[in-house]
Amino acid sequence: MAEFKHIVRLANTDIDGKKQIVVAMKKIKGIDVMFANAVLALAKVDNTKKAGDLTDVEVQKISQVLQKPSDVGLPEWLQNRQKDLETGETYHLTGPDLTLQKDDDIKRMKKTKSYKGLRHQWGLTVRGQRTKANFRKNKGKTASVKRKKK
Repeated sequence: MAEFKHIVRLANTDIDGKKQIVVAMKKIKGIDVMFANAVLALAKVDNTKKAGDLTDVEVQKISQVLQKPSDVGLPEWLQNRQKDLETGETYHLTGPDLTLQKDDDIKRMKKTKSYKGLRHQWGLTVRGQRTKANFRKNKGKTASVKRKKK
């Protein structure tokens, strides 16, 4: 049997070796349980296996599927970047690439002064939530009543 690894490196992220691989992959930004299950099925890796028990070959297979999921046969609807505005391609972003792309999207919305961009700019909710009672932290600090000094 292979040696147990307490930390497994996958997609530029350290993963806890004591957890099941499906649950441990959730630590990677841009990957949820459904995407992790699909990746493990395409890589032909048992999803109940502990992350520390994976062999180097299995880790290599998983990382290959994560790099090019559409080439391996992952459906388009499961990927997080469908029909990109600049390239028109569908791909899946993880880690810091996802953060940078999200920031670029928000900057583009602000620049074009779309409704969503303006809501981002003003620090309000973007997706239609009511703001009368909730989201007070976004409104700014309010002055409280001061007591009279004796």
